[in-house]
Amino acid sequence: MNTVTIVLIVVLVVMIIALIVLYFLGKKAQARQAEQQAQMDAAAMTVAMTIIDKKKMKIKDAGFPDIVTSQVPWYAKNTRLPIVKAKVGPKITNLICDAELFEVLPIRKEVKATVSGLYITSVKGLHGYLEMEKPAKKGFMAKLRSKQKEAASALAANDKSKDKSKKKGK
Repeated sequence: MNTVTIVLIVVLVVMIIALIVLYFLGKKAQARQAEQQAQMDAAAMTVAMTIIDKKKMKIKDAGFPDIVTSQVPWYAKNTRLPIVKAKVGPKITNLICDAELFEVLPIRKEVKATVSGLYITSVKGLHGYLEMEKPAKKGFMAKLRSKQKEAASALAANDKSKDKSKKKGK
């Protein structure tokens, strides 16, 4: 047998084994996530709160108690989380927010939020609907892409007008 075919067969077998392992790990993670979601739903309660500030920061810099920071896995201690500083009743507390809700949360407004422990799972406006914040400033690459799309559409429109003028001329 050729050495190239032997190497390809070995690589194929390793890839098949890796896919099987990833399938079972994914299945296990999905079951664990469903269990955690059920626990969060059971512990959820609706609270009226005033959002003071919101930032993305490391959990060790957010001002959580030592019990909370010690329970975070080592690989997640340096990740930036959406942290919300809110006044719940007479107390000012730091809460972790869902990533999608972080963009919607209004600053210096009163909202009704569903809280499960230190985690905000959903938000409703206290007096009606929530107003969306102004979109964040576009980065350099995003501006460049939008200008490129505008130029491409203008070029396509220009080409179409030239084709129409050539057909009329004949």
